[in-house]
Amino acid sequence: MNKSKKTNILVTLVLSLMLIFCQGKEKQHTNIPLEDLKPLNSFPGKIIFHSNYDGDNEIYLLTSEKLVKITDNEWNDEFPIWSPDGTRIAFTANPKGNYDIFIMEADGSNIRAVTSSPKDETEPSWYPDGKKLTFTEEGKKLLRSHPKIFVIDLNTGNQKRLLPEYSKAHGISSVSPTGQIVTFTARPGLGGWDVAVADLADKEIKFLAEGGKSCRARFSPDGKKLAYVSSKADGKGDIWIMDIDGSNKERLTYRDDTYDYFPTWSPDGQYVAFNSSEQHDHNGDWKLFIIEVESNKIIPIFDSPGNDVFPDWSK
Repeated sequence: MNKSKKTNILVTLVLSLMLIFCQGKEKQHTNIPLEDLKPLNSFPGKIIFHSNYDGDNEIYLLTSEKLVKITDNEWNDEFPIWSPDGTRIAFTANPKGNYDIFIMEADGSNIRAVTSSPKDETEPSWYPDGKKLTFTEEGKKLLRSHPKIFVIDLNTGNQKRLLPEYSKAHGISSVSPTGQIVTFTARPGLGGWDVAVADLADKEIKFLAEGGKSCRARFSPDGKKLAYVSSKADGKGDIWIMDIDGSNKERLTYRDDTYDYFPTWSPDGQYVAFNSSEQHDHNGDWKLFIIEVESNKIIPIFDSPGNDVFPDWSK
């Protein structure tokens, strides 16, 4: 095998591992009773997340007082996200083998499928009116991962490409509180993934970072800032924030011994929740933390023997 082919194979493997981690799928098991798992510190509101604490990924609700198991089945329930009014939860699950988008009430009742196709459809994001969802549809192009973002109308079931003119691999979307802008993670070339935004009126796309070292941006409650992940400082992963035009980038976590991922804002915009591990793989013991934006004070809030990841915060 010549040197060029070896280099191409290595690049493909590295990029595949990066995308798998950004998708965040893991397996683990523990025999510790659920009632013995408690929040480590108090915080306002309520946080949902997924964990493989019981052997497969289920969705849990965490408050300052207790932990509640929202789903309980034999398949993976992942990437939960609150509806804007806090009454429903959109999430990803694979009861039929491939992943589809589902919605349920906040207490886990009335689960219904939103999508149903042979492809994996993951990581939903609500429009601010609660009537539509964006999600990532997985795909392949020249044997490489090539995801795209779709939008679905929850009343009609009609779905379409969110950014049909954009042909590069892209996914992991978050719609702004105004509904006018979407942020997403994209691979503009042969390198890694970076954070971008698109105006949904004119479809103009702007990359807010470069170098293939950023992903998973989320809008602040007022829509003026983004929390995101970047590995440019320590080669691992830290939580950063920036303005939605890419200016005023600020590193929040300075933890060179950990990988900090999956940021989400508190409803008042004063904190960012995230998960963290010393291992950059799905066997790491991922824990939940919050960080105060103004002071950079980090507060641990939950740690089960499983991987506790992808938090989302509501009032």
